[in-house]
Amino acid sequence: MLAGGSASPSVACWPVALTVREISREEHLAYVSRTAARTSVSFLQCPSWAEVKSEWGAQSLGWFDASGELVGAGLVLLRAVPKVRRFLAYLPEGPVIDWATEDLGGWLGPMVDHLRAAGAFGIRMGPPVVRRRWSAQTVKGAIADDGATRLADVPPDSSDAVGEHVAATLEGLGWRAPTNDGGFTAGQPQYVFQVPLVGRSEEELLAGFNQLWRRNVKKADKAGVEVTLGSAGDLPAFHELYAETAARDHFTPRPLTYFERMWSAMTTEDPDRIRLYLARHEGDLVAATTMVRVGRHAWYSYGASSTAKREVRGSNAVQWRMMRDAAAAGAEVYDLRGITETLAEDNPHFGLIQFKLGTGGEAVELLGEWDLPLNRLLFKALEVYLARR
Repeated sequence: MLAGGSASPSVACWPVALTVREISREEHLAYVSRTAARTSVSFLQCPSWAEVKSEWGAQSLGWFDASGELVGAGLVLLRAVPKVRRFLAYLPEGPVIDWATEDLGGWLGPMVDHLRAAGAFGIRMGPPVVRRRWSAQTVKGAIADDGATRLADVPPDSSDAVGEHVAATLEGLGWRAPTNDGGFTAGQPQYVFQVPLVGRSEEELLAGFNQLWRRNVKKADKAGVEVTLGSAGDLPAFHELYAETAARDHFTPRPLTYFERMWSAMTTEDPDRIRLYLARHEGDLVAATTMVRVGRHAWYSYGASSTAKREVRGSNAVQWRMMRDAAAAGAEVYDLRGITETLAEDNPHFGLIQFKLGTGGEAVELLGEWDLPLNRLLFKALEVYLARR
């Protein structure tokens, strides 16, 4: 394992004999598909995500061992700087490599060298590595206790040795740890909420919900809420409800074209990569969501709900259907995606964690997104530009 390193390493030879080069979309997808059959791979590292993020450039990178076998892959999104022929290289929730290795520098060094040679002034990546976990019971206890205002103040139920090793190694190699402002950042969330599915029947999953969630699921069923799968033709109806949700909850909605592009890219890659769920009550659309799945991991992606008929609990009904479908498809984790680490009930983000806690899952801290400035001046200029947007 490399114990040191500068903020801008330039290494000609690494202890692990790996080389990194650009690979084809087909090679990339084949590697992701093989890997996702045995472990979690983020949908943000699938080739289709490059088409979704069409405003970025993109490269598929492959790691090759001494025998020429492909042993790792990564989707790199490229953000160019205006008037400068240099770019930020961004690997969201990636790359897909052996993060548990003792010689992480031997994996990352060739990637850094490749991206620098290609014109990167900096690299940002989000290692898909868990650092700590808190059960729903632990989080609820901390909220009731009133002694903690954020997850970091609460002793975790488990800590991951690999996560601690990766964090220490990245610091030694000159990578900058994520800054935590207690809210959501421009990148991917550092804190997520997940429901383990392995070995649990539908009855056990439902029993894991809190009393309010179980009551709401039963209320939706009794009210006659029907949850069905939608198609590309249903995206405008989904988007109309999504725009209503954005206006009510004060966030900026993505345009319909974004969801149409996502649907096309993902279903072309795999017909079952993304699903659209529609919850209706007496013909009225009361909730709609999208779920994305890669192998053993399923994610709740986007959600919308109507202001009218909230009493029929369409949002609970659609989440329950997605969870059951994810388990039936072989997923081991149902991921409700981002939460903030706040436990303060007067915080505007508190309602989000409160809703997700009801599923009886667990709060998970990932390593977050790490930066490696290769040209400090350009990297700082980008940070200033993004802060002003």
